[in-house]
Amino acid sequence: MGNTESVVVQKRLARFRPEERPLIEGVFERLQGDGGSGKVLTLESFKSSMDTLASDSMIKRVYRAACCVESGAGTAPATGSGKATTAATSGVSREQLVVFLADLLRGTAEERAPLVLAMSQEGAGNSEVVTREQVSQFLQDVLSSVVKILVSRERLRGWKLDRMGDVSMGVKLLAEQMCSELKASELGTCDVCSLEDWVFRVSQVAAYLELLVSEGLAVALPNRPPLTLLPACLEAPWSKLKCLLDLPTLMFLAPQLPDSYSAPWRLLFTTQLHGESFSRMVAGLSKRGPTLLLIKDTRGHVFGAFASHAWEVKPQFQGDSRCFLFSVYPRLRVYTATGYNQHFMYLNQNQQTMPNGLGMGGQHGYFGLWLDSDFGRGHSRARPKCTTYGSPQLSGDEEFTLDYAEVWAVGKPPEPEEGEEGRGKRSVLDMDPEVQAMMEMAGKTLHSQGLREPQEDED
Repeated sequence: MGNTESVVVQKRLARFRPEERPLIEGVFERLQGDGGSGKVLTLESFKSSMDTLASDSMIKRVYRAACCVESGAGTAPATGSGKATTAATSGVSREQLVVFLADLLRGTAEERAPLVLAMSQEGAGNSEVVTREQVSQFLQDVLSSVVKILVSRERLRGWKLDRMGDVSMGVKLLAEQMCSELKASELGTCDVCSLEDWVFRVSQVAAYLELLVSEGLAVALPNRPPLTLLPACLEAPWSKLKCLLDLPTLMFLAPQLPDSYSAPWRLLFTTQLHGESFSRMVAGLSKRGPTLLLIKDTRGHVFGAFASHAWEVKPQFQGDSRCFLFSVYPRLRVYTATGYNQHFMYLNQNQQTMPNGLGMGGQHGYFGLWLDSDFGRGHSRARPKCTTYGSPQLSGDEEFTLDYAEVWAVGKPPEPEEGEEGRGKRSVLDMDPEVQAMMEMAGKTLHSQGLREPQEDED
């Protein structure tokens, strides 16, 4: 660009390292060779670079946003009725492209919001605001392109697209979830200020756009690892499996886990392969580290829970505030701990007086999520909300019938237990944990607990 480049462009290039700047400046020349004309890039230039990774409508959105960047002025795309249309027909200049790339790849929420506004618009019209529905359609285009990129670039990390849930439905659900964070006006419209607030709070918007633009326009910056959107998957018998998860749902759930839980996901149990057996499920998930449980009821609702601790069979609540409940269908949502109580996890079987089954949140007989040891039955009770997680009723009916279930290990497995050598003598309360639980519920103090070394529960 030589000495003619504007101050704005110089400032944008300063965001990149010296070795990155020639790559950013070189994108224009490369796209010009793909169908550019003279001093501007046309829509055909963008299509030639992006057509294998994005839909035609998504490419037009990117092109429209780049066109709307005011040359020499910087951040805000052209606004007002008719200006966006005029800009889109005039092509993308070198300066506009540099500003566009800098703002999308290294910009602030304030700089990205006008570009999101331009990309959310549908052709001509008033470019000052967009509707929530327009933003949702924009997100569906973005998410569909992200899935395409993950597949074409072989970044599925062990997941098999054809053995997972419906991608198109997952795209719609994730787009709706992300839009639910958008603070629209009473008329359902969003201006650039509301979009700025949304982009700032919902970090996935910028992450997905960065992936789309860097891959679609081949902006390969050195020493910048590819964005990881999926956890690795190990030990899944894909030839026999059809799992409940789809890629967009996985992209949503994985970041909800605590930061330290980055281990590959491993399938522990599924009714498809292991049958409808509570005992087999308990054997599969016990002492396997953090787990994710997914359930589909006979009404078609899909929901589940994240357990932050390894499950243990005992008649007391366990876990911590990192646990959460979630719904997948008909709405994609996560419900985290409220702090009201510590009834995070419960797993029990073969007891006479305590409930036998798997529960998350609430209380005995009134769980946010409950699978009975009879296994075919369960409940999700919330009037109006689960006390532990603030979740609504997750299932189609309060008392639901199980259609399908699967359990994934999602964290580092716990260390193997030490041998029996060196264990002290156990009290009668250790031998019958049901009695201990009932005494604790009755407010009785267990004096012997403080007079001996802690003992591990036996299998």
